[in-house]
Amino acid sequence: MSSLTSGILASDELTHQFTSLTSSTNVRGIIAGISNEQLVPIATIPRRGTFEEDIPQLESLLKENEPAYIILRRRDSGPAPFICLTYVPDHAHVRSKMLFASTRNTFTRELGTEYFSESIFATTKAEVTVEGFKKHDAHVAKAAPLTEEEIALKGVKEAEAEASRGTTARASHVSGSVAFPVSDAALDALRRLPNNPNGLVQLMLDIQRETIELADESTSTAHDLITAIPNTAPRFSFFNFSHKYPGVPENPIVFIYTCPPSSKIKERMLYASSRSSVLAIAERDAGLTIAKKLESGDPDISAQQLAEEFQPKTEQKQAFQRPKRPGRK
Repeated sequence: MSSLTSGILASDELTHQFTSLTSSTNVRGIIAGISNEQLVPIATIPRRGTFEEDIPQLESLLKENEPAYIILRRRDSGPAPFICLTYVPDHAHVRSKMLFASTRNTFTRELGTEYFSESIFATTKAEVTVEGFKKHDAHVAKAAPLTEEEIALKGVKEAEAEASRGTTARASHVSGSVAFPVSDAALDALRRLPNNPNGLVQLMLDIQRETIELADESTSTAHDLITAIPNTAPRFSFFNFSHKYPGVPENPIVFIYTCPPSSKIKERMLYASSRSSVLAIAERDAGLTIAKKLESGDPDISAQQLAEEFQPKTEQKQAFQRPKRPGRK
């Protein structure tokens, strides 16, 4: 079973800067970091010439002991013109290393994986120099050509990115190629959900018609989600989780994306690529406020896992007991 954990989200400032970057070639890239559990911009990289001419700017912008995410425009036209570098220097604190490495896929997914042709991991400044890129390109060029099936599987892996890790993510940009139109029935069901405690709305893709359709609208307890959500096909599910914490009634909306491993490659690709557009429709057009976004391979989500998402465990500290003096009983 895939673990269900919360991820770090992109700040509005970062998404706005990235939107500007995608619409203009006047800036070479953005350097970003993590602050207060958000992905935030740190600096912009101005465009002064070619890609090779702009790379030396990174020397003064990167630090020997601080990780960073680097977005660079590698080409001016064509699909996926950007590359993403995760820079995690050896001298950084261990916690920072782990945080940046584990959030690497979330970073590109938050901004839209369709914009990135490559995701590169670097641990030294030498790897993000002109020579470093030449070595990287030479290594990639020597890679054995992929078969048609391997290319398809590679596309699925990139599109699903964090899906296999079960992390939270937020839709920042929606590529037009995967923003399928939604049916009125699906939209109406989403709008009714806030007024339906324990309500469950499941959406599916009609791959032939390229539309988002209502698969099912029902009521389910958290215990019954494992059977209410099918294990034979992918689903975008929205659950009105009715519970009390601590003793106060709450009804947060939870988004659950499930994609069984047995799903066809085309299904996995389209569902993973459509995830952002479905979330955008739910929040923008249906007016939903999504409290948690969870992902799993099979729909084996338990009530305990949901409870842990909204009711974090607190450590109970034992009272300090003064040791007895020697000789006393």
